[in-house]
Amino acid sequence: MRQPLRYPWVDFDVDDVQAPAIAVRVEVTETRAEVATHWHRKGQLVFALGGGVTCRVPSGLWMVPPHCGVWIPSSMEHSNIATANARIFFVYIEPGAADLPDRCCTLSISPLLRELIVELADRVEEDEARDVLLTTILLSELPRMPVQQLHLPISAEPRLRRIADALAQDPADRSTLAEWASRVALSESSLARLVVKETGLSFGRWRQQLHLIVAIRELASGASVQQVSGDLGYASVTAFITMFKKALGKPPAKYLSSVAYNGGSAFVA
Repeated sequence: MRQPLRYPWVDFDVDDVQAPAIAVRVEVTETRAEVATHWHRKGQLVFALGGGVTCRVPSGLWMVPPHCGVWIPSSMEHSNIATANARIFFVYIEPGAADLPDRCCTLSISPLLRELIVELADRVEEDEARDVLLTTILLSELPRMPVQQLHLPISAEPRLRRIADALAQDPADRSTLAEWASRVALSESSLARLVVKETGLSFGRWRQQLHLIVAIRELASGASVQQVSGDLGYASVTAFITMFKKALGKPPAKYLSSVAYNGGSAFVA
């Protein structure tokens, strides 16, 4: 009888495994966990069954709320931060084994795909024929999952990277565009144009997207709406709920419930 693989592991390299796909369960304890920046030849799906995860790649920050997954292509540098008590699965996929994007993206995960991932990660009996069948179905279903839009584009431009790093460390920072422009030695209009050019979003929309990512991650971990709104620097809970509903179509509680009920398909682009 085999033991299901658990992360973190010792003396194990996913790239050494000769299989089209392997699944690993990750159990996070009471405190949040971070996987430092790394890369591997295999592509990786980060799937959250409970709690939340943020994945950082060179081009942006991606949110993995419950019942969704983030696809990280082969050989792309990335790091992961999981909320306390998160239930996560890593699925490592051999390059070319499935018709998946060559860029990072958030995917809805259907109930069928969820059960396939859990079964592959937790199986204890050696049954090669069954493993091949489950893996084949998984690799067929995964490319069919809808792509969702919940990420923060991050530019390699040094001044924008500095602002992004600062806001990621302190999302409650309410400095104005003019104040940020002064810190990076640009005029307000020049910084506004640079943000749009590099991210496709206005500065206000870009910062709001960061707030949404942080909010969903923390709400998914069990934080209250009051706590999250305060941590993000909103003057009132009502102001936070209004922003959230305008961006995602539902207030926080209903949004998270719909994500869980629909298998991750509640995003509004």
